[in-house]
Amino acid sequence: MASGGAVRDVGSPAELEAAVAGARAVAVHFWASWCEASKQMDEVFAHLAVDFPHAAFLRVEAEEQPEISEAYGVTAVPYFVFCKEGKIVDTLEGVNPASLANKVAKVAGPASVAESAVPASLGVAAGPAVLENIQKMAQQNGSSAAESTNSGSTQDALNKRLEQLVNSHPVFLFMKGTPEQPRCGFSRKVVNILKQEGVEFGSFDILTDNDVREGMKKFSNWPTFPQLYCKGELLGGCDIVIAMHDSGELKDVFEEHNIPLKPQGSKNEEAGQPESATEKGAAVAEPMGLTDAQKSRLESLINSSPVMVFIKGTPEEPKCGFSGKLVHILKQENIPFSSFDILSDDEVRQGLKVLSNWPSYPQLYIKGELVGGSDIVMEMHKSGELKKVLSEKGVIPKESLEDRLKSLVSSAPVMLFMKGTPDAPRCGFSSKVVNALKKEGVSFGSFDILSDEEVRQGLKTYSNWPTFPQLYYKSELIGGCDIVLEMEKSGELKSTLSE
Repeated sequence: MASGGAVRDVGSPAELEAAVAGARAVAVHFWASWCEASKQMDEVFAHLAVDFPHAAFLRVEAEEQPEISEAYGVTAVPYFVFCKEGKIVDTLEGVNPASLANKVAKVAGPASVAESAVPASLGVAAGPAVLENIQKMAQQNGSSAAESTNSGSTQDALNKRLEQLVNSHPVFLFMKGTPEQPRCGFSRKVVNILKQEGVEFGSFDILTDNDVREGMKKFSNWPTFPQLYCKGELLGGCDIVIAMHDSGELKDVFEEHNIPLKPQGSKNEEAGQPESATEKGAAVAEPMGLTDAQKSRLESLINSSPVMVFIKGTPEEPKCGFSGKLVHILKQENIPFSSFDILSDDEVRQGLKVLSNWPSYPQLYIKGELVGGSDIVMEMHKSGELKKVLSEKGVIPKESLEDRLKSLVSSAPVMLFMKGTPDAPRCGFSSKVVNALKKEGVSFGSFDILSDEEVRQGLKTYSNWPTFPQLYYKSELIGGCDIVLEMEKSGELKSTLSE
């Protein structure tokens, strides 16, 4: 598409690095062959290359070069990066031909050239056909904001579909092609690794559905494919999966999250098992080699804060879904914590697995004691156990019974305190209320008062209601079994609980 070879396609990170270092001014266009806007902006890019022969104009196919795209923070195409003297000085995302010309002119030449660049680039060199395209693109770009206000429900439907896909299998891969016929080398590598690990996985061919393809980039905040998920959380792309496989950590993650691994065939055993076993053997042997200094450093880190998390990345930018989930829970509970990025220090990363006898990350410590990984913390969060442990350890003030009851009562818009659970009620009155709510199609939260004597007795005083079940709506008591059944009979129940 480039005129006279003025725009050069880049095929590797090293090639791009050399080009950026070797030219005074560089403009890089991240594009995709399927994207019409990319092609249109590329025409403008090619004409600008003619106007500025002393600058280097480079193209990178974003999804074919995921390593480069991730390094430059590309999340959508078209995307442009402008470098001067080997350093990034500006970027541009989306369809904006005039802005592209301005930014190129600014980075590529002296003031005299820059002043005349925009009319030359968009007028003389481009020609009427390109100008017409630019005008159309500008109109489309201008109307996109109005369109987006009407597309909220469409976006919600897409997000729901993506969430269902991500959670449809314990291990799920978004890839180009199918496991039997991968359509890119990166997808093929990840498929081979999953086969070597002996794990069953679901997959989706993103080449068959552009909505899913584009939607997943935003959903996961990850710009390229393949994308590997475990238990609904993003593990990462090709490079991360390869690194986790090579270190044995991928198998650890699968084991920690109870993902069944198939017995491997002889070919796979040759390819993967001995290597993994050797590494595991090395990891087990290493504790003997943990020096006093290493042990002391790890213990010092663990005890450096009352609540300490060892994660991939930082709380602001977690580098894996499980780390992100753990951080989110701690923030949601308003728990002060410190963190350590295990990707920044391999000695800590490997040593802590040995010291804690816990094979994967993240790891949460409270007052120097290991609590567990993201699954355990999530269960503790749901059950209220996490706050209980934190208050027992003196990390957060002990919650009063009244505060706890207030929190429980308001934990769902419709909240039922009953004997047993909705699936297995332990008294006839509780069973009748559950059936009435289900019959009316009302979704509700519940608490089994038989599981906690403190709540059982405390709620009688709190609500000034002596028996169970008790039904609350928006933290206000509705009543017990008789009142709920009367409201159902009169047709008031559903309307009252949806006001």
